[in-house]
Amino acid sequence: MIWQLDLILVFLAVIAAVAAITVRDLLSAVMILGAFSFFMCMIWTQMGGLDVAFTEACVGAGITTAFFIATLYNTTRRTKD
Repeated sequence: MIWQLDLILVFLAVIAAVAAITVRDLLSAVMILGAFSFFMCMIWTQMGGLDVAFTEACVGAGITTAFFIATLYNTTRRTKD
């Protein structure tokens, strides 16, 4: 394993996680969580867990992000009186 790449990926994953919980826009948070899942996919690949990386890419970065975006567009931002 290349430890420099591991360090960069972990750093980017931590930055994405902190950004996702501090951003105020929900769509931005969903997109940042998709990036976090992508970084986790790369970390799993570096660790040799290709099956886990593939699952993380499909479910975490793909389907979950698409479902969150669809949910955001099908809900209203304000409550109805």
